[in-house]
Amino acid sequence: MKRPNYATDKVLKKFIKNALEEDIKDGDHSTLSTIPSDLEQSAKLLVKENCILAGVELAEIIFKTFDKNLTIEKFIKDGDTAKVGDVAFIVTGSARSILSTERLVLNCMQRMSGIATLTQDWDSRLIGTRTKLLDTRKTTPNFRVCEKWAVAIGGGTNHRYGLYDMIMLKDNHIDYNGSITNAVKMAKDYVKKSKKKLKIEVETRNLEEVQEAINAKVDRIMLDNMDVNTMKKAVKLINGSCESEASGGITRDQLKEIATTGVTYISAGALTHSAKNIDLSLKALK
Repeated sequence: MKRPNYATDKVLKKFIKNALEEDIKDGDHSTLSTIPSDLEQSAKLLVKENCILAGVELAEIIFKTFDKNLTIEKFIKDGDTAKVGDVAFIVTGSARSILSTERLVLNCMQRMSGIATLTQDWDSRLIGTRTKLLDTRKTTPNFRVCEKWAVAIGGGTNHRYGLYDMIMLKDNHIDYNGSITNAVKMAKDYVKKSKKKLKIEVETRNLEEVQEAINAKVDRIMLDNMDVNTMKKAVKLINGSCESEASGGITRDQLKEIATTGVTYISAGALTHSAKNIDLSLKALK
């Protein structure tokens, strides 16, 4: 799949630089003390658990960032189904470089594959509906680019990337302003004055707030922690005047029923905060 526009070379290089600095500091002394500098070897990425594989492209970028002379032969690409025993790729070159980047590559791929696998499983529950599955900002600090990328690889849709690319007025914004009407007016004034192209979403907790958000003419209304019957009434009230988003403690088993309400989106923090890592390993080729 095409790399998301937020996963730029600049962003990834910064992430990789910081991650390697965290891990290596003044040297990978285990490797420096035991592996000759001129030793060339190969290693295979072995899949040890059925999954939707993710992080292959990132792995190649990590290897190449650390050592441009490393070569990668890929057999499975991001988003493909991988089975136990599959070899995703073979990396060849300096044994020192392979060993020093091994853990970073595995940490990223295991986490990303877990998220992609969970996302694909959840998204499959929405087949046949018009509702799209969204992630949230409930991500690991400094690892968001990888986690959001993994959601996209798994077939999900990315919500806003951060606080800067959409205005989302949640309960605290509204409570601090006194009402949805006041908060939206201030947000619209801000957008106009700053000349920024920012959509406005409002979190609502009941049908009265839904109607107030409709009257305020926002771009999307979040239906937070509502039961299915209330969601149906809310979607009927909205009547296509803007997008709608179901959110709040949603589980896999609820997805299909929630989609029947006609909501545009279902957002779930669980895609990133509750995905388990997939078992992968980098094994030396003998």
